[in-house]
Amino acid sequence: MADSEVAGRDWSSAELDLIVADYFAMLKAEQAGETVRKTEHRRALKEHLHRTDGSIEFKHQNISAVLTELGLPRIRGYVPAWNFQGAIASAIGRYLEMKPDPVPLTIMPLTGFSELPSLFVGPPPTRPPIGAKARTVLERVARRFDPALRDQMNRALGQAGEELIYERERELLISADRRDLARKVRWVSKEDGDGAGYDIRSYDPSGHERWIEVKTTRGGSTTPFYLTRNENEVAKERPDAFRLYRLHDFSRQPGLFTLTPPLDAVLQLEALTFQASLK
Repeated sequence: MADSEVAGRDWSSAELDLIVADYFAMLKAEQAGETVRKTEHRRALKEHLHRTDGSIEFKHQNISAVLTELGLPRIRGYVPAWNFQGAIASAIGRYLEMKPDPVPLTIMPLTGFSELPSLFVGPPPTRPPIGAKARTVLERVARRFDPALRDQMNRALGQAGEELIYERERELLISADRRDLARKVRWVSKEDGDGAGYDIRSYDPSGHERWIEVKTTRGGSTTPFYLTRNENEVAKERPDAFRLYRLHDFSRQPGLFTLTPPLDAVLQLEALTFQASLK
C-alpha cells in the first residue's frame, strides 16, 4: 500500500499502540546512555504502518508532548508538538497500564560542586496550547497515572533535586564572595524533617534569608505538582523569604524556574483532599 493512499486516514488504535511501544523502547535505551538510531526505528515502523517519514516524525513529537504533560522524560530531538488528538493520549495510557514505570530512574549522588550538572534557568512557562477534546482525554489519563503524586512519592527524586539546589546555593554564595553565608546554608528537610514548609534555608548575597521549597520532576516545565497546605501558608506568611524552585527535565539536562508569592497569582490551586473527622 502506498503512503499516499493512507495520508488522510486517521491512525488506528493498533498503529498508535505500535508507535508508542517503539517510542518507549527508544526512550529507555536513550536514558540508559545507549545510541538510538531513530532512522532505523522509523524504517522498521514503516513496514507495519505504511506511513510517511513526516507522519511518523510528527506522531513522535505528539508522544513527546503527552509525556511532557504526564511528567515523564521524552526523547531528545523529538520536540513536543501540542496539536495532538486524544487518541494518542489514550494509547499512551494503555501502555502505562501495562508498564506503569516504563523508564526507571537512576540517580547518582553528588559529591560536591565539581559534579553539579549544568542548569538551565529560565522564566516560568505558559500553559501549552492543547485542544479541549485532547486535554479532556489527557486529564483522564493523568488522573490514573497522576504525575504529581508520582513525583511527590518518589523520595529519591525529591532528595536528588533538593541536593542539587542545596549545593548550587552554596556555590552561588561562594562565587559572590560570601563564604560566611555559604557555611550557613541548611538542608532543613534533611536535617529537621518535613515540617518547616520549605526544604532549604539559604541567603541572597546581601544576607536576606531565602526559604526554598524544591519541586522536582523528570517531566517538562508544565508538569503539575503538589503544594501542601503548610507550604502554601508559609509562602503567605513570609512572601519576602519564600521561593518555590521548580526543577524539571531532571533526567536529561535539568531546567529551573522560580515562583515568588503570592503563589495563587501564578498557580491554579485545586483542593484535592479533605481532612475528615466525626461530628
